[in-house]
Amino acid sequence: MSSPEPPVPRAPHVPYTGGEKESLHTSLDLHRDAVLWKLAGLDDEQVRRPMTPTGTNLLGLVKHLAAVEYGWFCSTFGRETEPFWFDPATEDMAAGPGETTADILAFYARARAAADAAIRETDLETTGTAWDGRVVSMRWVLIHMLEDTVRHAGHMDIVRELIDGAVGRYPGVE
Repeated sequence: MSSPEPPVPRAPHVPYTGGEKESLHTSLDLHRDAVLWKLAGLDDEQVRRPMTPTGTNLLGLVKHLAAVEYGWFCSTFGRETEPFWFDPATEDMAAGPGETTADILAFYARARAAADAAIRETDLETTGTAWDGRVVSMRWVLIHMLEDTVRHAGHMDIVRELIDGAVGRYPGVE
């Protein structure tokens, strides 16, 4: 079974004259969609295939991004999160044998939806308490999650190219 096709990016680029929150959120969405494209058309073996000595694989990176979106956008600001069936400190970078590609993609979709609600409903200056006790603003969390998503999308670029030679942020876009 191959992975479903990714969503068409909501916007082709960050607004050239948009506000700060809109620009950060749009940029995050563009990179989230690129993450999903990296799985498009691959079968379960390919998305789980460890491609580095540490075991990095496409599906594990998506699971990690879902967990950290819930953590940073929801837990930090006292918002509801779904209970995890895994230990995010030790099991978020790998898909377990009972976890399907569809399960992890659905988990990522739910995390994105919950994070999007938090972003829409929380001012950039609003602060929350992170898992390690630091007080952080929504602005900081948006920037941090943009950095983390871009970093892992870059990892996924390399892993996908090693699997089947596919490159670019989206099909046809370098």
